[in-house]
Amino acid sequence: MTASDTVAKRKTLRERWQRLRQGEQNPAGHQNMLLLIQLRWLAVLGQVSTIAFVVLVFDLHLPLPHMLEVLSCLIAFNIASHLRWHERRIATNAELFLALLVDVAVLTFQLYLSGGITNPFAFLYLMQIILSAVLLKPWSSWAIVAVTMACLAGLALFSEPLALPPDHNAGLLSLYVEGTLICFLLNAGLMVFFITRISSNLRAGDALLADLRQRAAEEDHIVRMGLLASGAAHELGTPLATVSVILGDWKRMPEISQRADMLEDIAEMEAQLQRCKSIVSGVLLSAGEARGESSIKTTINTFLDSVAEDWRKTRPVEIFEYRNLIGQDVPVAFDSAIKQMLGNVLDNAFEVSPQWLALEVRREGDLLLMEVSDRGPGFPDWMINQIGKPYQSTKGKPGRGLGLFFVVNVARKLGGRVWASNRAAGGARVTLELPLSAISLAPLTETAPGSEPPDYPTGA
Repeated sequence: MTASDTVAKRKTLRERWQRLRQGEQNPAGHQNMLLLIQLRWLAVLGQVSTIAFVVLVFDLHLPLPHMLEVLSCLIAFNIASHLRWHERRIATNAELFLALLVDVAVLTFQLYLSGGITNPFAFLYLMQIILSAVLLKPWSSWAIVAVTMACLAGLALFSEPLALPPDHNAGLLSLYVEGTLICFLLNAGLMVFFITRISSNLRAGDALLADLRQRAAEEDHIVRMGLLASGAAHELGTPLATVSVILGDWKRMPEISQRADMLEDIAEMEAQLQRCKSIVSGVLLSAGEARGESSIKTTINTFLDSVAEDWRKTRPVEIFEYRNLIGQDVPVAFDSAIKQMLGNVLDNAFEVSPQWLALEVRREGDLLLMEVSDRGPGFPDWMINQIGKPYQSTKGKPGRGLGLFFVVNVARKLGGRVWASNRAAGGARVTLELPLSAISLAPLTETAPGSEPPDYPTGA
């Protein structure tokens, strides 16, 4: 992952976060739109049942052709909404506002045809107002309130009262009272059911917003670290070149060239100097080259075996147990960042457990798992869920915690993840999981049975 890739991704994350914060693109809006569609189907069923009941049981005279026309329009609108929203897409505030306006309009027409404001089901306007207060921006909610008030005023002025039987003194047996009770039960039941689900969708949207905000902050941190590392690498280039020239001059000096012990020391210094140059080149390469240009075409076993061997040669660990359980080899293109990522985890384990640590690599389907274990003090409980957050460390030193922060972000960019746990026998275990499809150069096949190699423990 290059610095330019990181900057581009940070910009994308920040733009998406801004859109989410402004409510323009909220994933919860899609789920809420589906809930409105479900509620509309219930409204269709309720209208059909109510019309049939009052006509057949109470023999009320209603303008059935006109009411069925309105009902047909609602069904057509809901079918169109279902076709538009059955696949996941972002619902904007304007689209939710329009959907609620349609519901208010249909309810108004049906009430106009069935008694207007004297119809007990006029209280269903409250449901539209409550839904708008939960789903929409404040201005949209107040607009729904204004529209419903205008509709009620229009119904009071222009609609004809419903011709009900003369049973106003019948108490609970009054048709109007029964209709009012049924309307209240509908409002209460639907509100509890749908508001609960809508609140769940909103909480999920808030959680996504918080996650994107955190990731945007982490991307900013990564860019700053990359710029700092790149600047340091450039600054180190000059003194390293100077030291290289001085060592070359020393080798040609008679008082040194004739002493084997000093030549051996100079050779060791040149080897370490070359290693420093390689590290600096790797930092600059990771900061400025494209992934395809900085990748190493190899096989998974060859790469992991070489990483384990190189790390073992440069660390004075007493016992390093390396177990390669991958089996069938796979051609891959490994980025240098993956090597640094695994090296960071091994270095962290070595700091707390220089006597023993283990690296086990294995394949589970399309996943590559790299598991580093140590016999150190382990992670405290509060640290387990903080893995990968900058400056969260048990070492109590400034700047600690950035290694695992780098590890987690590299794994995430490759579609993988990192988690930590404590071993029952003592110590800690950090597991890196990467999808092979992200690095494989050939179609993946299942590991052949019985092809697993034996363990390869390495002593001091």
